[in-house]
This record gives sequence, structure tokens and C-alpha cells, in this order.
Amino acid sequence: MDFPLSYIKYLYHFHADRDYFECHEVLEEYWKDHGMERSSIWVGFIQVAVSYYHYRYGNRKGAVKLMNKAIRLLKDKQVEIDQLGIHYPEFIKILIESNKIMSKQCPYKAINFPIKDKKLFTLCQSYCRKQGMSWGNADINTPVQILKKHNWRRSRNKIKVDIVSF
Repeated sequence: MDFPLSYIKYLYHFHADRDYFECHEVLEEYWKDHGMERSSIWVGFIQVAVSYYHYRYGNRKGAVKLMNKAIRLLKDKQVEIDQLGIHYPEFIKILIESNKIMSKQCPYKAINFPIKDKKLFTLCQSYCRKQGMSWGNADINTPVQILKKHNWRRSRNKIKVDIVSF
């Protein structure tokens, strides 16, 4: 199977630089450009990334809410998840366990998707090397620009508006 570049980029951001905000951006653009439904598997993957963004940022309530939505959506997508090279039973198990951990107010810890497709894994690792990153980063020294990306982007957009208005 050929995998969309947006999916490779999503997996890179999720597993290498742990930029969950960018995961959302990359897949949302792909999802919208292809006119897909809200029940699309891509929406579930977006929800997982945004859940982890909130979890790491300390918004446990938002993280749990989004993870619940992601699990509900993705539980019905076994065939699609398998076709995308992810080991379905292990993936759902990881998401359910993550949700429990988030609910218990446990400290943030990154997860990795159980990739079963060798071609996909090779593509992801190759993309990581090209970016100068390692797959499966433990996420212990994430730059503040990634941790608070939504604030940083909002500030940057406000500055642009202020400059344009003069």
C-alpha cells in the first residue's frame, strides 16, 4: 500500500519531534483537502494527537474528553487501521490505557503507535533521518515553542494583524 505523505508527516511529528499540534495541522489539511466525513479515520488520529497535546500541557480534562472521542471513532475502524499499517488490537489497547492514565492525573508520558507494516516503518524512519531526528523520541526536553504552540501561533497572528493595521 502507498501511504499519503501527510500520514508519514503525522507519524513523524507524533513519534519523533512530539509536535502534537503539527500532527493536527498536517492531517486536518489532508482531511479537508480530500472532502472526508467527520467520521473519517483521520479525525480519530487528529483527536489522539490533540488529546496528547492537552495531556502534556496539563489540561487533563480536555485530554480525556478528546481521547474518549478518538477511541469511540477508532474502535469501528479496524480494517482501515490495519490497512494504514497499525496493529489494531494493540493500538486500541494503548489508547484505552492512555485514557485511564490521563484520568488518574498521572504525569505525561509519550506513546508510540504499534506499527506493523515494515514499509511504513521504513518510510517513517527515513523521513526522520532526513529531518535529523530519531524515531521514538522519549520527549524529555521538548522546546517551549512546541509545548505552547497554540499560544505562540496566536501571538504571531496578532502581531501580523497589528502590523497590517498600521
